Amino acid sequence: MPTLTALSPEILAKYQPVIGLEVHVQLLTATKAFCGCVNKYGGEPNTHVCPTCLGLPGALPVLNRQAVEFAVLAAKAINCEIRETSIFSRKNYFYPDSPKGYQISQFDKPVAEHGWIEVPAFDASGAAITKRIGVTRLHMEEDAGKSIHDGFADSVSKTYIDLNRCGTPLVEIVSEPDLRTADEVFEYLTKLKEILLYTGVSDCNMEEGSLRCDANVSVMLKGAKEFGTKAEVKNVNSFRYIRSAVEYEIERQIGVIEEGGRVVQESRLWNSAEGRTYSMRSKEQAHDYRYFPEPDLPPLVVGAEWREKIFKMLPELPEARRARMIAEYEISAQDAATLTATRDFADRFEAAAKKAKSPRRVAALLTSELTMRLRLAGLELEQSPVSMEGVVMAADLAESGELSSKMLKQLLDSAFEKNEDFPVVYEREKPQQISDTGAIEAMIDEVIAGNAKQVEQYRGGKKTVAAFFVGQVMKLSKGQANPALLNELVTKKLDALGPLN
Repeated sequence: MPTLTALSPEILAKYQPVIGLEVHVQLLTATKAFCGCVNKYGGEPNTHVCPTCLGLPGALPVLNRQAVEFAVLAAKAINCEIRETSIFSRKNYFYPDSPKGYQISQFDKPVAEHGWIEVPAFDASGAAITKRIGVTRLHMEEDAGKSIHDGFADSVSKTYIDLNRCGTPLVEIVSEPDLRTADEVFEYLTKLKEILLYTGVSDCNMEEGSLRCDANVSVMLKGAKEFGTKAEVKNVNSFRYIRSAVEYEIERQIGVIEEGGRVVQESRLWNSAEGRTYSMRSKEQAHDYRYFPEPDLPPLVVGAEWREKIFKMLPELPEARRARMIAEYEISAQDAATLTATRDFADRFEAAAKKAKSPRRVAALLTSELTMRLRLAGLELEQSPVSMEGVVMAADLAESGELSSKMLKQLLDSAFEKNEDFPVVYEREKPQQISDTGAIEAMIDEVIAGNAKQVEQYRGGKKTVAAFFVGQVMKLSKGQANPALLNELVTKKLDALGPLN
């Protein structure tokens, strides 16, 4: 294939990309899908294994009840219909990392179907819209082991196998081919991960393989009735790289067609160092997995009573929580998005907001002052020297006017420098805010007397100059003048001078 060159916007505009995603999610159960081995990442190779996950003769699978509950919970969270009776099947293939020679999965009767996820997108005119991406199915299966191709002295000639991952419970979430851009792919995956993290069914750690995504990409001329030939992009380990891989693959396929070639159905791998995909294996002929019902497992029946118990485990999901918090706490949509980034952060905020005089003030502190200092210090929220109780105290003192913005920033700086909570720092360094009217008026008079030009501007109608006087008095008071009282008195004093004739 010739080296990919940049295609003109006119050529790209002739084509419509069509993208569907297959997302594998490891479930956060204590044990594996069909045996009692610990479900834990890492460990000495081939130590989290037993006769069942090694596929030894005579070993029988026993379904993990929690895995079923997590699968149903995830399916409900993405609006799927739960099938009362689903069937486990054997998917037969022969790879070294699958010692049984088959994978226990679900085929024609998955546990859930017909769901959807809504993502932000743009219509043909460029206007922002909310787009619904269909979810074809969510089915349960077990993971394979891991082939290790490098890291050993003889890796050039040998591949090592670690079977610790064999039997890890998975759900595979298959989207409809409703995605049209790499940005929509990124938004879909971001939303899906956020939902799954809220439910607690997975840690979605891509570096450890807890969440893996394959993208099926094809292109067709706009207006065509049939989709083009798809290529499957595999082995991408971050959402940013998935977006880049999809963008590359769209352009690659358009380039092939424009040069008179034919896109072949194949699996391709993403090389992040080179910024390109390359062929892994052909899929021109469909792989015959010879599915048949798993003879050692009965049909899985998730009856109405069990379903209702599982549904009660479903937390308030991110979108609904954001909408409620905006209405209940009168915070901005941007603050709500930041505060609900994780379920734990949202829980902490709401607990603090219920104790504080002003939830909006707590939100502002968390999303600006605290977050900024945590980022600069390279700390997570759990490592913050300022506790949520400290945030509530700081917010209440600022709301009551006892602390100016400058004083609050200084106290927070001190808390981070000394690794102490806000109440400790406040009691030791308690700044004395000046709320005495006479004292503030005296300072205002001094500033007015020394700034005749600005006084003339104010009297001439330039009312915004009042901010200059507020700033000068605040500087004179070393940041200790009561801001609300100061603003009121500055306006009163300047207005008393009257307009210029």
